[in-house]
Amino acid sequence: MKNLVFLFLFVFCQSTVFAQQDPIQLNDSAMSLYKNDPQKAVLILEKALQISEKNKKEFQIAQSKNNLGIVYRDLGDFEKAKQLSSEALLTNDSILKASAYNNIGVVNRNMAKYDEALRYYLKALDIYQAKQMKSEIATTFNSIGLVYSYNGINTKAIEYHLKAKAIFETIENKKGISEVYNNIAIIYANDGDLEQALDYFKYSLKIEETLDDKKGIAESVNNVGAVFYYMNEIDSALVYFRKSLAIEKSIGDMAGISASYNNLANVLIENGRLKETKTYIDSAMYFAENSKIAVDIEVALDNYSRYYEAKNDTKTALNYYKEMVVFRDSLLNIATNEKIAELEIEYQTEKKEKEILSQRADLAEQNLSLNEKNTQLLGLGVLAAVLTLLGYLFYSQQRLKNRQLQKENELKDALVKIETQNRLQEQRLRISRDLHDNIGAQLTFIISSLDNLKYGFKIPEKLSNKLKNISEFTTTTIYELRDTIWAMNKNAITLEDLQSRISNFIDKADLATENIKFEFNSNISDIDRFKLSSLQGMNLYRIIQEAINNSIKYSKAKHITIDFNCNDQQIKVDVTDDGKGFVLEHTQLGNGINNMKKRTQEIKAELIILSKLNQGTTITITV
Repeated sequence: MKNLVFLFLFVFCQSTVFAQQDPIQLNDSAMSLYKNDPQKAVLILEKALQISEKNKKEFQIAQSKNNLGIVYRDLGDFEKAKQLSSEALLTNDSILKASAYNNIGVVNRNMAKYDEALRYYLKALDIYQAKQMKSEIATTFNSIGLVYSYNGINTKAIEYHLKAKAIFETIENKKGISEVYNNIAIIYANDGDLEQALDYFKYSLKIEETLDDKKGIAESVNNVGAVFYYMNEIDSALVYFRKSLAIEKSIGDMAGISASYNNLANVLIENGRLKETKTYIDSAMYFAENSKIAVDIEVALDNYSRYYEAKNDTKTALNYYKEMVVFRDSLLNIATNEKIAELEIEYQTEKKEKEILSQRADLAEQNLSLNEKNTQLLGLGVLAAVLTLLGYLFYSQQRLKNRQLQKENELKDALVKIETQNRLQEQRLRISRDLHDNIGAQLTFIISSLDNLKYGFKIPEKLSNKLKNISEFTTTTIYELRDTIWAMNKNAITLEDLQSRISNFIDKADLATENIKFEFNSNISDIDRFKLSSLQGMNLYRIIQEAINNSIKYSKAKHITIDFNCNDQQIKVDVTDDGKGFVLEHTQLGNGINNMKKRTQEIKAELIILSKLNQGTTITITV
């Protein structure tokens, strides 16, 4: 009972102290300790928010919400962090708004939404540059470098990291320098220069230890462990990973905890120490799903697959591998890099426009000064005429220089756009080569292995049929992979390309089916003039492919006709069969039709399905 009373008095006294304190002081106190004790920081900030809302202080409310968003971000609760900082954007204070933009950018980066992350970073950067806030400018440059690093654009990433480093060194910001070295080390590690990466990580760790920043220490320790792992020094890697996990647990950082569990599991799997591995993977998945950390969820799924493979449970391993591929594909949006490049161009263009406006303002001031001089010189006779002539010549020369400068800027912008397009094309080609050389070869190996099993061993008929189904599924996957590579390698797809692709598909379908006649009609002249984006072309091809497959599988048709029509406004494709038809309202739609609808929505097209019993079916796609 005495203990309970003492606890009540302690809480009461503490609440009284909080109530008497200024919310701004509470915010400052919380942000000074949140790196080492984030849970306590949350309590203080929530109290500051309550006091601010009670007093209806708009700035203090926004400040408390944004600081809470920063702390929840470090705790790995990204949805809550994003919500709080978004609410803080209602403030009229530009510096607080920039901080909120920056925090939302960090959250989006951790959730693999890289284009959104860059958008918010650039908004924050505009404000910081206008206010000439060097530390914040450097921090934002460092964050932008991370976005480029995560998307494999290392040259651009290092450029931004070095910009940040130069500013941090001028203002002697040790924490900032540590983060820059840490980020550059990651790039070296990814490029295979492990010795260089280890030196940078250790230097970063030394700075974090002098600062006594537990979060920074945990991240640097984890990175040192990762380099030891890649250098095949397994015992050293395990020591550092366990040390990092202990620190992350002490500060309650769910994102760091899930990453550390994944690292430990990975090392144990590769070294055949499976006894405690499953517990580590389960823990990693639990924390990653709770904090919605996309990268750690993907790694945990991969660890599950490799764990069951090591235990010779190939069925479970394959299921987890498929789940990981589906999850990765949902994140790997090829358009992301294009959006990032577009944002970079927009940002650079905006800077150029500001420079041009500044030059115009200077020119206007010069013109005003010139007019005043001309007015004074009008009464001086011949001398005035001479000076007027000289002024006119100066003005003409200045205008000519400005025109040349404007043309040079336009040429530079055009060169930047061309360079960006070339890099994007190189990225597409690299990805398509990786898909073809790695995944394509692996799928081909699977087919070959299955064939060897069938012909090399006496296999029961049921198992033989199962192997045949797997082989057919893998063959279909190869064809779909080739279609995807075909679309990726093109900036634009002409109708001639699309029709050739569909014609090839129909020829294969004709060979594979009996008692069905196929007819392909097109009334389009000047066909090269019509072009689709790679996304539009691929989706339209998949929709037509699915429509033909459905007719072959379910309609019992004798004739299937594909008609292409086009005018200046739209492309129209009809897939018609004379099969048994169906009543759309009384039929449960399968995955095929649902996928067709999703694809039409994605390219803003229209899908119409007309069918009557015993009268066939027509599917119309209008783009």
